[in-house]
Amino acid sequence: MRVALDTNRYVDFAKGDDVAVSALRRAREIFVPLIVLAELRAGFACGSRGADNERSLVRFLNTPRVHVVYPDDNTSHHYARVFLQLRQQGTPIPTNDIWIAALAIQHELILFTRDQHFEHLAQIPILN
Repeated sequence: MRVALDTNRYVDFAKGDDVAVSALRRAREIFVPLIVLAELRAGFACGSRGADNERSLVRFLNTPRVHVVYPDDNTSHHYARVFLQLRQQGTPIPTNDIWIAALAIQHELILFTRDQHFEHLAQIPILN
């Protein structure tokens, strides 16, 4: 199983949540969208344990099965299609989550998230 990791599920994993830990142990490869890294680091910057959280994140990112996935020109086409779809459906989601969805689609990944609004995008397989 190849998964894209959403911010909330990384936080769950970092806290030792059994569901998150089990799911990530089963994953063959784990892809962390650049947008998720930015959200995590923004949270670290606002918190009191920023340095500890950053060390844990770097350890996680250095795991051989973990890869950061970056948006590129192709991602922007997926973003545009997702944006239009959501607009036509009348089901907007946060902008950062559109980028995460676009990367999941582009790289054919299962999205590991707790955010229910991704269910408006039937083309993305979801792991809750």
